[in-house]
Amino acid sequence: MPILADPSLVATPGGVNKRRVGKNRGVSKRVGLTGGVASGKSTVSAILAELGAVVIDADLLAREVVAAGSPGLAEVVAAFGDDVLTPDGELDRPAVGALVFADEEKRRILEAIIHPLVRERGAQLEAEAPASAVVVHDIPLLAETGQADRFDAVIVVDVPVDVQLERMVGLRGMQQVDAHARIAAQAEREHRLAIATHVIENTGTIEELRTRVAAVYAELAEDAD
Repeated sequence: MPILADPSLVATPGGVNKRRVGKNRGVSKRVGLTGGVASGKSTVSAILAELGAVVIDADLLAREVVAAGSPGLAEVVAAFGDDVLTPDGELDRPAVGALVFADEEKRRILEAIIHPLVRERGAQLEAEAPASAVVVHDIPLLAETGQADRFDAVIVVDVPVDVQLERMVGLRGMQQVDAHARIAAQAEREHRLAIATHVIENTGTIEELRTRVAAVYAELAEDAD
């Protein structure tokens, strides 16, 4: 039985839940895509791209905006010192992760540098998209950063917590305690579902997932035409 994000959602065949979204004729359809760790969000993102969506990946942009020699990297170094650099002048991601993981204030400083740069770069890429395109912003922390209202629609890729744990431990080789910590660091499942206009349940086969994604994309593309 599909889980509904809120009472205005209706179940549809194929495990997709949706709420009607307003017509957006002649301009790009702005869509947010998110999901918990090990939900299959990256697979959904890839399928959407295959179907014709313009996908803007926040994780990739987060790397781009702090590439060697970039103003973003200079800001990070100014905030945290040269110890966050590798000998080649790249950002030492493990070092930064260790620095901010247990320090909320430092994490917020880092986010205050990177998040605006990612959003600015994402806006540039979106502006270059063709008219009537479905532009999908793949944002792992969409719910956590309160960005749902920026989009015409929000797709949430959803699986139960026990499935997340099974995939993280069984497929990725993580320890149970680490898997639980990763899940606890993200928004609760109910929080993600509450912001969704479309919920794609992903506990079946890749073929079933592809069918569900195609159904969502078809509706969004129709709205954008």
